Amino acid sequence: MEAILYIVVLLVYFAVMIFIGIRSSRSSRSVQGFVLGGRSVGPWLSAFAYGTSYFSAVIFIGYAGQFGWNFGVAATWIGIGNAVIGSLLAWAVLGRRTRVMTQQLDSATMPDYFGKRFGDQKLKIAASVIVFIFLIPYTASLYKGLGGLFAMAFDIPYWVCIVIMAAVTAAYVLVGGYMATVWNDFVQGIVMLFGIVAVVAAVLVSRGGLTAALEQLSQIPSGNMQGAYTSFFGPDLYGLIMVVLLTSLGTWGLPQMVQKFYALKSEKTVRTGMIVSAVFALIVAGGCYFLGGFGRLFFDSSTTPAYDQIVPAMLSESLPVILIAVVLILVVSASMSTLSSLVMSSSSTLTLDLIRGVKKDLSHKSQMILIRAFVAVFIVISAVIAVLYEEFKLAFIAQMMGVSWGALAGAFLAPYLFSLYWKKTTRASCWVCFIFGVAMSVTALALSLSSASLPASFTESFLYRYLFGSSIYVGVWTMLAGFVIVPLVSLFTHKPEPKDLSALFAPFGQMTEAVEHAVGEYLSGESEHPMPPAAVSAANAENSGPGAEPPSKEQ
Repeated sequence: MEAILYIVVLLVYFAVMIFIGIRSSRSSRSVQGFVLGGRSVGPWLSAFAYGTSYFSAVIFIGYAGQFGWNFGVAATWIGIGNAVIGSLLAWAVLGRRTRVMTQQLDSATMPDYFGKRFGDQKLKIAASVIVFIFLIPYTASLYKGLGGLFAMAFDIPYWVCIVIMAAVTAAYVLVGGYMATVWNDFVQGIVMLFGIVAVVAAVLVSRGGLTAALEQLSQIPSGNMQGAYTSFFGPDLYGLIMVVLLTSLGTWGLPQMVQKFYALKSEKTVRTGMIVSAVFALIVAGGCYFLGGFGRLFFDSSTTPAYDQIVPAMLSESLPVILIAVVLILVVSASMSTLSSLVMSSSSTLTLDLIRGVKKDLSHKSQMILIRAFVAVFIVISAVIAVLYEEFKLAFIAQMMGVSWGALAGAFLAPYLFSLYWKKTTRASCWVCFIFGVAMSVTALALSLSSASLPASFTESFLYRYLFGSSIYVGVWTMLAGFVIVPLVSLFTHKPEPKDLSALFAPFGQMTEAVEHAVGEYLSGESEHPMPPAAVSAANAENSGPGAEPPSKEQ
C-alpha cells in the first residue's frame, strides 16, 4: 500500500513537470529562447532557479550525511555560508555586472563571455573544453544517494531510479528549454522549502525535541573531546572552513550558476532576486546540514557508515509514510533541477562555443538541433557513468566527481570576477589561471588514486595533509590562488586598449574607476588618476544607443 502511494505521488509530480515543459515550448524556438529564455526571466523565477541548481540530492543525501557526521551541528555553518556568500553576495557582486556585460557582448555562455571579453577564440575553446570535461562527472554525481532512498521506498534497482529521473528531465528540457527549467525549478523549490522544514521537525520530534536531541549528541565523544558535535565550530575547524569556502565562494565560478544572471529580465531584478535567493539557501541548505548534524544519534559512532546511507536511515526511522513521500519528491526535485541546469549549460557550451567556433556558418536550425541532441547525450552519459560507478565502485569516477567543482571554480572564478571589475585584466592571466586550475585538479586526482603507494613521509607531511589531503582542500587553495595569479600576471603582460573597453564599462561609471584605483594601489603602491569627467561622458554617450542599458540611479 505504501509503495502505491509513493508511485502515485511521483507520477503526479512527473506529469506536472512534463506539462510545464509543453507549456513552455513556445519560448524555446530560438537559440536565445532555448538557452536563456530570451533574457526575460523575473527575479523570483531566477532566484529559485539559482537555488535549486545550487542544491541537489548530493547536498541532501551525500553532503548532509558526510559533513553532519564529521562536524556535528556545526555543519549548519555550511548552509549559512551558502546563503550569505554563495547566494546573497554572489547576486550583489556578480548579478548586475554579469547581466549588463553579457548583453552588451551578446554572449550566452561563460566560455563565450571569455572569448568576446578578451577577443580570443582560443580562450573560448579552452574554457569550453574545461566545462565539457568537468561538468560531466559533476552531473553524474547528482544521482548519488538516490539509490538508497528509492530502495527504502520501493525496493527497486538503482539503475531504474536513474533511468526514470533522466527520462523525465530530458522530456521537459528538450521540449521547453530554459523557461521550462526555471518554471519547474520554481515548483521544485517550493517542494524543497516545505519538505526540508517538515523533515527536520519530524526527525527532531523522533528524538524528543531539539533540546533532548542536542543533549544526546553532546554525550558522543570525538577523540578526547566531549560535546564536540554540539560545539560552535565542531571538532575540525580547518575542515569546516574549507567546506564553507568551496561550497559558497566556489559557486561564483560555476558556469551553470553564473548563467542564471545572463537571463535576468533587467538590472532591477537583481535586488529582489538576491534576497529571495539568500532566504531560500538559508532554509534549504541550512536545514539540510543542520539535519545531518544529528546523524550520529542513529548509528553506533564507533564505526563510520557509508555517508550516503546516513540520511536515508534517519528518515526511514523517523518519518511517517506521508512524509517519506514528500522526501522522495524533495530529493527528486533537487536532483532534476540541478541536472537540467547542468545539461543546459553543457549542451549550449558545446554547440555555441566549440562547434560554432569551428563551423561559423552553422545555421540557426542546425544549432537548435545540436543543442537538443547534446542535452539528450549529456543526460545519457551522466546516467551511464552513475550506473557504472554504483555497479563497479570505480575509484576514478568517484575522484573525478570530487575534483569537478574545485577544477571549475579554480579555473574560472578569479578571471571572471576580475574581468567584470578591472579593465586591466589580461588574456594571459586567464590562460595561466585556466592551466593552473586544471593542473592542480589533475595532480590531486593522480595523488588520490595512487595514495596507497605513496611514501608515508609524504602522506603524513603538512603539505599533503592540508593541501592534497582532500579534494575540497585542493579546490579551495586553487580557487584562492587565482586571486593572486590574475592581478600579478596582468601586471606584467600586455594590457587591452582602454578604448576597446570604454563602452563595455561605461554603465558602471565611477564604480569602475574606484576599483581601478584600488587594484592599482594594491599591485604597485601608486595611485591611479580616475578617468576625466569628459571621457566618462563620452563613453556614456557611446553606449547610449538603442537597446543599451540605462544608467542606474547610483551613477
